[in-house]
Amino acid sequence: MKAEIIAVGTELLLGQIVNTNAQFISQECAAQGIDVYVQTVVGDNQERLLSSLQLAASRADVVICTGGLGPTQDDLTKDTLAAWMGRQLLIHEPSMQAISEMFASRGIHMVESNRRQANMIEGSDPLHNETGLAVGNALTYEGTHFILLPGPPKEMKPMFMNQAIPWLQAHMTDEVPLYSKMLKFAGIGESALEYQLIDLIQDQSDPTLAPYAKEGEVTIRVTTRAHSEMEGERKIASTITKIQKRLGDHLYAEQDVPIETIVLELLGKKGLTLTVAESCSGGLLSDLLTSIPGSSQSFIGGIICYSNALKHKLLGVPMEVLEGAGAPGAVSSETAVILAEQLLVRTGSDFGVSLTGVAGPSPSEGKPVGLVYLGLAQKNAITQVFTLNLSGNRETIKLRAAKRALYELWKQLKEN
Repeated sequence: MKAEIIAVGTELLLGQIVNTNAQFISQECAAQGIDVYVQTVVGDNQERLLSSLQLAASRADVVICTGGLGPTQDDLTKDTLAAWMGRQLLIHEPSMQAISEMFASRGIHMVESNRRQANMIEGSDPLHNETGLAVGNALTYEGTHFILLPGPPKEMKPMFMNQAIPWLQAHMTDEVPLYSKMLKFAGIGESALEYQLIDLIQDQSDPTLAPYAKEGEVTIRVTTRAHSEMEGERKIASTITKIQKRLGDHLYAEQDVPIETIVLELLGKKGLTLTVAESCSGGLLSDLLTSIPGSSQSFIGGIICYSNALKHKLLGVPMEVLEGAGAPGAVSSETAVILAEQLLVRTGSDFGVSLTGVAGPSPSEGKPVGLVYLGLAQKNAITQVFTLNLSGNRETIKLRAAKRALYELWKQLKEN
């Protein structure tokens, strides 16, 4: 079964609202074995909306619309579809009653336009709105199934999951759901990862491989069609084993989570603690770590030692290392090592990670943009220092440095 998604709303075209609905619907359709081939965004214009609906109906089994079900005159989805089909708009009495009761309970006069939210196309099935007022519609016309959903995600998601999916399941034939596993990699770029797996990617049939890149991380989605999770696991097992053998040093998770989650899990399981000293990353590494619930179990805290004065005062880096003729400078392996080791001395943590470098946009200390030194200190072990030559703008360099620090820490924890 093939599906198309039409998101309705001029605000989407203007970039005032991000279209997250299409992503959510596509993922849930895939789980049902429904392939989404096209996504369209159309403004609040009846002529253009009608053209989009007709085109989608000509090539898809299911057309899913979000938006345009509200009370105002520019909410045109039901009106447009009903006019094309030559059907009337009728009042769905349970929805109308709920709307009337809501206004009465708040002591607010209900204007006539609010009745539009209770409209449903003649011959359609109503989709109950658990969190809002506009009723959804589901109907079949000339062999194509139409699902009309509200635009606000808080209304759309429960309606789609609890109302639209059961309706679609009742109208589906023999679709086999997709089963996917997400493999997460760090410390390697998308191009290098693809090179390692090029034969698997080129020869893929079932299961399929799809790489996705984010700053500092790469994801491989391994997908097959299966009637159950057990069958899906069995079908993709050999492919995942091949990937593990080639890229095990970079594969940090077989689920869609950021590397900071896995680092904190490993620290927690081992009963170890971490502190960080950040210069060029400006607290970004600490932010990534504290964005994970429960991080305080293992992450003691961080010091943003941006200036040389704070590097010296808070973490004891000698001024003769930081400044002066012949000094290594703040951006140096020497400084990175001292920062990381002093974290252990002054906080008692098991691991200390430091980042010092040049995020740009201009060189510093005569050193190029993108040069970053990463220090990794551990109790009763020799401190490691890594020289990174990163590309990108200021924000990209900061993020890549922070993610690389997490990757090196993950490797150390895994080896231990």
